[in-house]
Amino acid sequence: MAPEPAARSGLAPSGVDAYVESHQRKDLLRFLTCGSVDDGKSTLIGRLLHDSQLIYEDVLASLEADSATQGSAGGHVDLALLMDGLRAEREQGITIDVAYRYFSTERRTFIIADTPGHPQYTRNMATGASTCNLAIILVDARHGVLPQTKRHSYIASLLGIRQVVVAINKMDLVGWSHERFAETCEYYRSFAKALDFGEPYFLPISALLGDNVVNESHNLDWFDGPPLLEYLETADIGSSVDLEHFRMPVQLVSRPDADFRGYAGTVTSGLIRPGEEIVALPSGLSSTVERIVTFDGELDAAGPGRAVTLTLTDEIDISRGDLFVTPGDEPQRAHELDAMVVWMTEAEMEPGSTYLLQTTNAVSNCTVRSLRYRVDVDTGMHEQALGLGLNDIGRCVIGSDRELAFDPYASSRATGSFVLVDRLSNATIAAGMIIGAASVWDHAPDAALVRQRSEISDAERAIRFGQQPCTILLTGLTAAGKSTLATALERELFDRGKVSIRLDGENVRMGISRDLGFSAHERSENLRRVSEVARLVNGQGLIAIAALVAPDGEVRQRARDLVGAERYVEVFVDTPVDVCRERDPHGLYAMADSGEIPRFPGVSAPYDRPADANLRVDTSAQGVDECVAAIVRVLTERGFLRGFPAT
Repeated sequence: MAPEPAARSGLAPSGVDAYVESHQRKDLLRFLTCGSVDDGKSTLIGRLLHDSQLIYEDVLASLEADSATQGSAGGHVDLALLMDGLRAEREQGITIDVAYRYFSTERRTFIIADTPGHPQYTRNMATGASTCNLAIILVDARHGVLPQTKRHSYIASLLGIRQVVVAINKMDLVGWSHERFAETCEYYRSFAKALDFGEPYFLPISALLGDNVVNESHNLDWFDGPPLLEYLETADIGSSVDLEHFRMPVQLVSRPDADFRGYAGTVTSGLIRPGEEIVALPSGLSSTVERIVTFDGELDAAGPGRAVTLTLTDEIDISRGDLFVTPGDEPQRAHELDAMVVWMTEAEMEPGSTYLLQTTNAVSNCTVRSLRYRVDVDTGMHEQALGLGLNDIGRCVIGSDRELAFDPYASSRATGSFVLVDRLSNATIAAGMIIGAASVWDHAPDAALVRQRSEISDAERAIRFGQQPCTILLTGLTAAGKSTLATALERELFDRGKVSIRLDGENVRMGISRDLGFSAHERSENLRRVSEVARLVNGQGLIAIAALVAPDGEVRQRARDLVGAERYVEVFVDTPVDVCRERDPHGLYAMADSGEIPRFPGVSAPYDRPADANLRVDTSAQGVDECVAAIVRVLTERGFLRGFPAT
């Protein structure tokens, strides 16, 4: 007779058929446990299964026997051994590989990924997180938030996990201290502000003793939130399912006989029904879905996660690796990607290196064109680097020898992710999350071009012009007063004997940017061109004054990087939008309200308010002279208005 669970706890209805049917109706939550070494991840999962009475009697007996010889829980059953299946894991008391466990309650079915905490196996943590909806981040109450806790939190955020439980474990070892719990929560909350999480759920627990895991704790009477299992059963996962944008990579062309041709694959997002039109990429050919075939019969509709075979009404050329989408809702297509990369091997990645790039539906040859920055996971800051080492995270531009169809990772994990594979060993060496198509900011100059150097030194120019070169970007909404301030600043600098050039947004669009419109991409290109001119002007020892809306904060950062942070001054003209509307001399806001001007910043498109501008002025409350004087003070303090070389 098959072994029985330690107790049924009312989880299974009577009858095998009824039991199976009840499980098919439940939704599925995939979650992972992560954190630093010895924070108690495996013990927590073992306790969760044990107290839910989901461990079979013979398994529990084996755990009790193994705990006596291999355990590290004192006189208690070492429940971590349930997850640490590798011999090396049991000998060292650490998790090396990702261990998966499946269990079900009356409310929901779960898949748990127990991921390693040791820095050497961070790549395995990224693998486990890639399919999860929720992360449980373990923190040892004695030690608090450690570097590996931060690294795992950053990777979870990067991989699209928005729901987080921060489980402050081993509360029994700090005397169930409320103060220690609050202190740890506050530190983590401050660190996580820079991450793309929702509000974390902070939970005090003792995984070893079972407090607040399945049952409420009498030792933590100052905490009134639900225990872990109850929270997992009620966590909202519906918002993570995309039912709008249909995507299905073709994995197999099925021809069992001469009368049947079907295209098999798994729907990664969206819904599809017979009679609906689809487009096959990259060919762009379209047809209509005739039938949705599965092993269990035909379906009226198929959604995310469903493996199906589609038959079409037309005979069109479709191969393995093609992508089915709905007309008018096609993914982006490009040869060059802007992506975040988690590096997973000890051999360092350097720009110019070539690899195989594997997406959900295709393999191509690729080259790392450039490394924009490496992320310091402790601070969240971006660092300049020549390459990426083991466990490093960086933002790269990757070029492919074939056009790729993709969605941004933030929209679709399946079509927005990729892995890099070593061409010789066939080992996976990096995981990538696509931000979008690489912009013209990232295009490297032709290798045949050589930058020409001037024979006049920066010091000579500084003495001749009586100034240090810089670029001043005045950014703000339309009619905020940017051009007025730029003109007045130009006059003030001229009267002081300084040499400047004014790059007004309207003047630029009548010249070097006359071919550009006002889409987000074209606004980005406009700022890039102005920044390139400003850099050239600065190289000649002059001051550049640019007055542009420049609504995208990330694009402004690209301008800062291009010009050089040491020469860049950002002035936020923070005039209220109501005042801008009243001033508007050309009626642009009214045209935007009526839809005549699409994607107008401040009306139908966002304006990213600068969080770290060098100066903020408000022309509705400050006069022009006052604003200009404030800008001049900043220029003076940073040494741009002096006529001798910088030291």
